[in-house]
Amino acid sequence: MASVHKIIVIVGFISLFHSAFSAAQHRTYLRITSQEFTTLPLDIVIQAVVSLFAVMWGVLNVSGKLREIPAAAELNAVKWETQRNLPSFYIFNHRGRALAYNFVPTPSKGDLENLE
Repeated sequence: MASVHKIIVIVGFISLFHSAFSAAQHRTYLRITSQEFTTLPLDIVIQAVVSLFAVMWGVLNVSGKLREIPAAAELNAVKWETQRNLPSFYIFNHRGRALAYNFVPTPSKGDLENLE
């Protein structure tokens, strides 16, 4: 049964590309005949809409059954103590180290250039 849906998807894509090509061809025809573009012909619009729905329906059936994604599944294995532990927010290079009694400032790039 899945092969029928795949054929529907393929035919739908071909029909959708054909409607796009027909729309471009219609615009070219209007430019050649110096007519103003107002709307696309109804048959091109209907073909595009039907093709789009055929592709969507076929893709939904080819993909199989949709399953629910349990949002809390990965949180069940995490302990409460480590819930808010965010190592990406750790900051080690901050001004709090200047308050340490044994703080020795590292020379900056400008200080090293002045020594030479």
